[in-house]
Amino acid sequence: MTIRTIIVDDEPLAIQGLELRLEAFDDVEIIERCANGREAIRAIRTQKPDLVFLDIQMPGFDGFSVVAGLADIEPPLFVFVTAFGQHALKAFEAQAVDYLMKPVDQDRLAATIERVRQRLTEKRSCEDSERLKEILTEVAPEAMPDDLSDGDQHAANRYERVLNIKDRGQIFRVDVGDIERIDAAGDYMCIYTADQTLILRETMKDLERRLDPRKFQRIHRSTIVNLDNIKSVKPHTNGECFLVLGSNTQVKVSRSYREVVARFL
Repeated sequence: MTIRTIIVDDEPLAIQGLELRLEAFDDVEIIERCANGREAIRAIRTQKPDLVFLDIQMPGFDGFSVVAGLADIEPPLFVFVTAFGQHALKAFEAQAVDYLMKPVDQDRLAATIERVRQRLTEKRSCEDSERLKEILTEVAPEAMPDDLSDGDQHAANRYERVLNIKDRGQIFRVDVGDIERIDAAGDYMCIYTADQTLILRETMKDLERRLDPRKFQRIHRSTIVNLDNIKSVKPHTNGECFLVLGSNTQVKVSRSYREVVARFL
């Protein structure tokens, strides 16, 4: 597996330094270097890389503006690289795989690349599975299993009923039925119940696999809701809508997930 990579930084020496460190990884192929945010957006749309090392503070379009400018396409994996630590939380909220401080430490970079490999393997396995399902649906629809039925207790037992969440030095046992929604911030999940918010270190994809899809559905790239907790649906512009939850919190359903959620409402 080759990791097609773009480096974005307005400092040529920073690009050279990162290139030298990336030479240690045989599967990383640098396909382009960009000196500002506008170049980065153009290159990412054209080259469709797997990974982008993205400087945060650049003149004009900063790193976060680059991510926002790609909201209408399937994004690559982003690793933010910066000399300023105060951007870390915002970086994870922007779905970054990791956050590296300048000068980049080689061991820290190795850990980041390993995390990137895992994410790409998961993504490609998921894509392969979806392609296989599409082919089976066309050529052998009778071989496709029906949706999970209420009577299929064995299948239902695959999913978690209680989440053990280590937060603030304690372990909280949370009944999944009490969860209202889940928001992603990088590799951290914010678990919302009626009376508390807990932080779980886990990726969105991993947590999604543990939850019953009859009860929990993703409505946005970074949000999962408990379908039993939906009070009402409010139409919005451009084919989007808002779900009103039990706590009266409103969460937006993006267009790409609207049809998925509509089947359950």
